[in-house]
Amino acid sequence: MWNLLSVYKDCVQENTVISRERMPCAGHTLHDLLISARKQDCLTVGVYESAKVMNMAPDSVAFCVLATDEEFECDIALQIHFTLIQAFCFDNDISIVRVNLQRLANIVGDKYGELEDAHCVLITSPDDGSRKDLALEKLHLFCEEQRRISEWLPVVSLPER
Repeated sequence: MWNLLSVYKDCVQENTVISRERMPCAGHTLHDLLISARKQDCLTVGVYESAKVMNMAPDSVAFCVLATDEEFECDIALQIHFTLIQAFCFDNDISIVRVNLQRLANIVGDKYGELEDAHCVLITSPDDGSRKDLALEKLHLFCEEQRRISEWLPVVSLPER
């Protein structure tokens, strides 16, 4: 039994190292996916707008990105929204990651110039379901790996501009 536990522990540590090495790749992949989705008009930006999409068309949600920084860590209302969004994503098998708010706002082109609007970004599928994206598949695999090592909400570092 002790030997099996030791093997499991070594496996988890090895997977953690491999996953940490893949994080920069995940950041670039997410960046590319966000740019592509924005061009295809498949982004929903904002906590309330995302909640509407999740309520009205949950099957259209392909990926979720939550963003915050130190300034908003103590915002109780935002943390409650995040908890509800995470629960929805987990219940509906939607991959979800956490990123830096400023970097995400720079990529998604927040139309009002306010960072609050970029706390939640959904990548949706077109109505015809034609969205098959290699970047999306890579990110789903990355999130699946993270869940296997008990990191339910992986943090991804988006590349700096």
